[in-house]
Amino acid sequence: MPSVVYIVDDDVSFHTATRQRLQLAGYEVQVYSSAEQFLDQQRDDSRLGCLLVDASISGPNGPALQARLHEAGSALPVVFVSAQEDIKTVVQTIKAGAEDFLVKPVTSDVLLAAIERAVARHDVSIKLRSELNLLRARVTTLTPREQQVFDLVIRGMINKQIAFELSSTVRTIKAHRHRVMEKMDVRSLAELVLIAGRLGHSTV
Repeated sequence: MPSVVYIVDDDVSFHTATRQRLQLAGYEVQVYSSAEQFLDQQRDDSRLGCLLVDASISGPNGPALQARLHEAGSALPVVFVSAQEDIKTVVQTIKAGAEDFLVKPVTSDVLLAAIERAVARHDVSIKLRSELNLLRARVTTLTPREQQVFDLVIRGMINKQIAFELSSTVRTIKAHRHRVMEKMDVRSLAELVLIAGRLGHSTV
């Protein structure tokens, strides 16, 4: 399935020409004349692609659309285009995570390079999100007691300290710890701590 580029731009001549360029390069292209129209459409967020949006589009403008997507937890990369280079808007959008900010007219080489970078970044984001979902699913398989042991292990406590903290025996804690390592599919404490950090668990 080809990557998809969502164009949000009310400049008919621009999005017509851009659609042709991108389709020739092998992308699927969907065009929207406003941010609201784009937001109202159901999309498959796991679909590889990016958003090409006019920064000054009427209604909710490009930066506002970017903010809405961020609030919704979207990982879709955004490439901005504009008829003029407004330094304040460029800084605002890039700081907010935009992939690039292009000034019209945009050459095919520059446009395609920006789209390729954005799609590549989206590919990485999708894979990372998939990995995190897998790790979260593993955590849900832990029993309440195993969850407690997990939380204390990643804070650096040894079995004896955990046993004291949970009013248990060292032997029992060792058994819980072993099951935690098995369920989380790790072979070392370092791996477990790294996973905990990725999941946002406190390790202090």
